[in-house]
Amino acid sequence: MSVQIHPKAASSSQMGWRRADQRAGWLFISPAFLILFIFLVIPFLMAVFFSFTDQRLIPNPNLPTSFVGLRNFERMLGDETLHHALINNFLFALIVVPTQTAFALFLATLINQRLRGVNVFRTIYFSPVVTAMAVIAIVWSFLYNPGEGLINAFIGAVSLGQWGPYSWLSDTRLALPAIMLMSIWQGVGFQMVIYLAGLQDIPEQLYEAAQIDGANRWQQFVGVTLPQLRNTTIFIMIATTILSFRLFDQVEVMTQGGPEDATMTTVLHIVNEGFRTLRIGYASAISVVFFLIVLAISILQRVVLTEEG
Repeated sequence: MSVQIHPKAASSSQMGWRRADQRAGWLFISPAFLILFIFLVIPFLMAVFFSFTDQRLIPNPNLPTSFVGLRNFERMLGDETLHHALINNFLFALIVVPTQTAFALFLATLINQRLRGVNVFRTIYFSPVVTAMAVIAIVWSFLYNPGEGLINAFIGAVSLGQWGPYSWLSDTRLALPAIMLMSIWQGVGFQMVIYLAGLQDIPEQLYEAAQIDGANRWQQFVGVTLPQLRNTTIFIMIATTILSFRLFDQVEVMTQGGPEDATMTTVLHIVNEGFRTLRIGYASAISVVFFLIVLAISILQRVVLTEEG
């Protein structure tokens, strides 16, 4: 004896299950939303409010916080240190993002081959990413040492003593490129792993069809691999750009923004203004403007890369 279920009853049951799934989904993600709201949204709204005041880190009962309007934003126009920091951030992103992305794709293509011991190379390339940046910065500071550093010793040996030694971190022309080199080495493993996942998701049938059409390895790479990795590349470039503008740890450890603001970054300048000179109001104004700059660049970058694809 078969039992027939009325279509309306089945539809009502399915709607009930969907509502239950939605409630369960919201319940599971609510802790993450709460953490984001407490540690991201609320601090940003506080920064927007403080940017219009002369708030100090340590309040003074004799000098209460007052509303100053756009004075903090006007002050940024004449802040030479901030101008140097923004230029350094843009230079860093302009060089590091495409270089690191191209190098990551190259490494991912290499270790995507079916070779013996390839997992060892994956671990080696990715290990700097999981190492604390402060530790890496200290190690590279020793490598850049003009007297006993390994890099100067290598350059001197290769050039038979004709080149070097160079003061990598105290020369205004070399300090920022030195930090760029270290940052590319440290972060390339992150992009490599993402590219590797994208490469392994490309259907083999596409390469087989290209081989049947007579395409060589380079033509397969240009005609199959790169188009299939378009979304992966967009994500990597946007994420790397944001990380580039967050440049702080290695600069703080290796140069503290010197020499002569040659490696000063916006985040370091914000920290200096807010926690070392105690001007929270002015640091908040810089933070708000810097957030808007990075947001605009990220949106523009996504639009341009999507249209090119």
